[in-house]
Amino acid sequence: MARGSKEILDLLNQAIARELQVAIQYMWQHVLWSGVKGIAVKDALKSIAIEEMKHAESIAERLNYLGDIPTTKPSPIFVGENLKEMITQDRKDEENAITLYKKIIGVARKEGDETTSLLFQKILTDEEDHHDTFETLLEEI
Repeated sequence: MARGSKEILDLLNQAIARELQVAIQYMWQHVLWSGVKGIAVKDALKSIAIEEMKHAESIAERLNYLGDIPTTKPSPIFVGENLKEMITQDRKDEENAITLYKKIIGVARKEGDETTSLLFQKILTDEEDHHDTFETLLEEI
C-alpha cells in the first residue's frame, strides 16, 4: 500500500469534508426550495449534489489507499433563506473548491503522485462546470 505525505492526506480530508458539505447542502436546497424560479434550479441542485457525493467517494477511496481514514464530518453546511442567497453561497463554495483542488494537484505533482493529480484534474473539471452553472443561475435570478 502506498503512503501519502501528511500534507496530501490532510488536503484530501479537507476535500472530502468539502464534498460532503456541498452534497448535503445542495440536496437540502433541492428539497426545500419552492417557487417558480426554483423549478429549473431544483433539478440542477439535485444533479450536482449527486456528483459531489461521487467525488467524496472517489477521494475517500484514494485517501484510504494512501493510508489514512476518510473524515465523516462535512465542512459547515449553509442552506440559505432564499434562492439568491443559496446560489451565491454555492458559487462561493465552488470557487473555494477550485482553489483547493488546484493546490492538491500541485502538491500531488510535487510528490510524484500522478494518480491523485489525475483524479483531481477530473474533479476540477466538474467543479468548474458547477461554478459555471451557479454563475448562469445567478444571472437569471
